[in-house]
Amino acid sequence: MRLEKFDRIIAIKDKLFRLAFNIMGTREDAEDVVQDVILRVWNKQDSWKDIDNLEGYCMRSVRNVALDKFSLKANRNEELFADASENGLSTSHPGEILEQNEQLDIIYRLIKQLPEKQQTVMQLRDIEEMSYKEIAEIMQISEEQVKVTLFRARQKVKEFFKKIDRYGLSAD
Repeated sequence: MRLEKFDRIIAIKDKLFRLAFNIMGTREDAEDVVQDVILRVWNKQDSWKDIDNLEGYCMRSVRNVALDKFSLKANRNEELFADASENGLSTSHPGEILEQNEQLDIIYRLIKQLPEKQQTVMQLRDIEEMSYKEIAEIMQISEEQVKVTLFRARQKVKEFFKKIDRYGLSAD
């Protein structure tokens, strides 16, 4: 039973990583967060029977740990943003690669300007493709709040991107 649940945790480690990366901004920090959460969950094996949704529990734990570490990191004034090229985008033409990296960098910076709650909801819904119910459990808010938060986040990013695209403004 324990190995079965642990295998389920390992199976979602990529989702955990993407959420941690979204909050932390660097691969190394995201890996540290995921490793920390997996260790914590493993060490709490005795309470696994009380956890209905192990994936949701792990995602909520990653969010909480990442936010704690992010706050500490921000207080030390370290670099918080990853270069868009770290995301591994590739196409056949160098000009397309440059354009993709520039657009991704702009979108990434726009999302980073959103409140943390909106950033996380966008990550879980649009990237992780989680249901509203799952997101509500992870975020500990109602499904209706998830929908409203996601709508507002998408609207803000869309408005920012249109303004940048139209006027060539910086996302900073």
